[in-house]
Order: sequence, then C-alpha cells, then structure tokens
Amino acid sequence: MRKWVGLALLLLGGFLIVAAGVSRFWGLDAAERTPLDVNTYTYLTGEADKLNPETGNLVHVPVAYRSLTQADPDKSDDDVVAFVNTKCVNIDENDPPPCLDDTDERLITNTVDTFATDRRTAMAVNDPKYLAEDAVPHEGLVNKWPFNAEKKTYPYWDGTLDHAVDAKYTGTRDIDGLETYEYQVTVPPTEAEILEGTQGTYETEQTTWVDPRTGSIIDQEGGQVLTLEDGTKVLDISVSYTDETVQANVDDAKSNGRQLWVLGVGLPIGGLVVGLLFVGLGLLLLLRPKTTETDERRPEPAVAA
Repeated sequence: MRKWVGLALLLLGGFLIVAAGVSRFWGLDAAERTPLDVNTYTYLTGEADKLNPETGNLVHVPVAYRSLTQADPDKSDDDVVAFVNTKCVNIDENDPPPCLDDTDERLITNTVDTFATDRRTAMAVNDPKYLAEDAVPHEGLVNKWPFNAEKKTYPYWDGTLDHAVDAKYTGTRDIDGLETYEYQVTVPPTEAEILEGTQGTYETEQTTWVDPRTGSIIDQEGGQVLTLEDGTKVLDISVSYTDETVQANVDDAKSNGRQLWVLGVGLPIGGLVVGLLFVGLGLLLLLRPKTTETDERRPEPAVAA
C-alpha cells in the first residue's frame, strides 16, 4: 500500500511541477497578447467652441463622443491584430444617436480608422496583409500600451498629424484601487490639414492613464484646437472619459490583472512548492526501509545484572 501511495505522490508532484513551468513560460506568454475578440465602446463627454459657418461666430456647445474599436479576426493572426476604429463626435443636444449623418447640424465629425498592432508590444504594424488598401500607415502606440508598461516616453499616434508624438510619463494615479501610469501628450500649434482639403494649425494636450500590467487605457482627458490659416478658430474642444467608461475599464483591468497574476505567479510558485512537497513525500515512502512484522514483535534483549 505504501508503495502505491508513494508512486501516486511522485506522479502528482511531477505533474504539478511541469504544470508550473508550462504556466510560467507558455501560459503567461500566450495570455500577454492583445485578444482577437476586441469589441469595445468608449464614451466621452465635454464641451466645445465650434465655428458656426453661417454667422462666422463661435458657439459654445456640449459634446458627446463615442469610439468603437473592433478587432478584425479575419486579418489578424498569432502576432498581429487588425482593428477598425469608428469615432463619432456630436453636439449633445436633443439626445442625438451615437453617430449622425452629414446632413445633421449636430454633427462635429465622424472618422473611421483602420490599423494593425503587435499583440505583445502594441506598436503599429504596417504590413499590407493586415490592412485595408487605403489604410494610412501608423506609427507608435495607437489604442493601448504594451503589457508591463514602463515609466518612460512612448511614441503615440496622432491621427491629425499622421505621425507619432511623444507620450511622456509624468507620474501615477490611483483610480478605484488600481495604480495607473500617467502619460502626457503636448503638441504646440503646428501646421496640419485640420479639415479635409483645408490647411491650418492644430494643437492638443492630452493626458492618458494606463494600467501598467495590461497596458489598457483606463482614463483619458484632453482637448484640441483647430485654426484656419487666417487665424479663424474652427474648433476648441475638451473631452474626457465618462465615469461609467472609467469604471468599466478599471473592472476589466483588475480582472485581467488577476488572471495574469495566477498564470505568472500563483500557479508557478504554488505548483512548484506543492509539487516538490509531493515528490519528497513520495520518495520518502518509497525509499524508507520496510519494517517487518517479526522486527516489530521481537523483544529487546535482557540486560545482565
């Protein structure tokens, strides 16, 4: 009986040790990749001074902003994920739908962006096999930070300038018990195509808070100013994530962070410790000398007086 128990402990211990190694060196690597089923809505609110083309005056208006990011599994693979991002920005009056057509006076802008990123580093990838034929080449980070983000400056995509700008690490912020890294983007007034076929100047300030473990964006706020070449201001907008969006991002980041901890720390350490313990007990049972019934009953010799 002792032999069979020892063998069972050896087998179970060996399995746990192997499982710990697989979890640490394969499971964690597989988990630290942007998923291929991304279908995320992000909502922002704010306000803007928008040029009224009929009067030539700026009008102060409330703003509703919806961003939908969807992965395209047909164009994605183990290393790269392709995305389609649709952004709709409206004047928030009379309960507008998320996206308006060009005939609605409440429309500020609608944009569709297609891009691809490395599933581990989150950096833009411009291989044509992942992109639509008319896709604009991207640079740097686009819609998230890498797993295990660092306290450093990252290149971050700016769709108005069509190139990456610096996102500088500026500190940390606790958001509902989740420590986030803060990154600041500042673009001074710069010549750019501010509207289709229209040149002018563009400037922006944006602050982004990122969960460093997963690289997901938790909160964001900022604004931009668009000005015509003659100095006429077209748009001065400032928006930030809604409280509901921030809370959903925090909840997702905490859940995903726990899963990564289990794969990277919990299972490897727990499996290794318990596995070694079982192996040790198994060897002890198998190698321990067997005590016979005769030995157990043999009386000790009498001591002579």
